[in-house]
Amino acid sequence: MQEDQIRSRMDKVLENVRADIATIRTGRATPALVEDVSVLVYGGQQKLRILELASITAPEPHSLLISPWDKSIVGEIRKGLESANLGFNPVITGEEIRINLSPLTAQDRENYVKLLNQKLESGRVQVRQARQESMKSIKQKAESKQLTEDEVVREEKKLQALTDEYIAKIEEVGERKEAELRTL
Repeated sequence: MQEDQIRSRMDKVLENVRADIATIRTGRATPALVEDVSVLVYGGQQKLRILELASITAPEPHSLLISPWDKSIVGEIRKGLESANLGFNPVITGEEIRINLSPLTAQDRENYVKLLNQKLESGRVQVRQARQESMKSIKQKAESKQLTEDEVVREEKKLQALTDEYIAKIEEVGERKEAELRTL
C-alpha cells in the first residue's frame, strides 16, 4: 500500500469517529443530534433523513428548531423523532418542531463519557487494523524481494508514524468532546 492510500483510509476512519461522536449529547443543542434520524414520509412511501426534509437550527443552547420545507410532513417528522427513542419530547409549534433538551445529570454525563471512550477506542482499533494490513503488504513485498531490508524498516517506521499521527488526532477530537460533556 502507498502512503496516500493509507492516509486516505485513516482519514475516513477519523471522519467516521467525528461523525459518530457528534451524535453524543453534550447538554448543548446541536443539529447533529437529530439530522440522521430516518423518517417515513408521504404516507410511508419514502424513508428520508431529517437533514433531507428540513432545516435544523439551535436558536438557544438547550433547544432545537426543525423547520420542514414541506409543511405537510410536520407530524410525520415528529413521529419519526419519537420512534427514534432519543429521549427528546418534540413539540409542534405551528409549522415547526421544537425540541427542548433537559440538562444532563452528573450520571448522564458519566455515561456519555463512557460511550465516548468506546467510540474512540473503536476508531483507534480501525486505525491499527489499517496499519496491520499495510504491514502485511510490506512483509509480502519483502518476501518477494521487491523491497530491501532497509526499505522495509523505513516503510514500517513511516507507517508507525502515520498511525501515531492519526491516533493522536482521534485523542484530540475525544478530548474536545469530553470537555464539552463535562462542562455544565
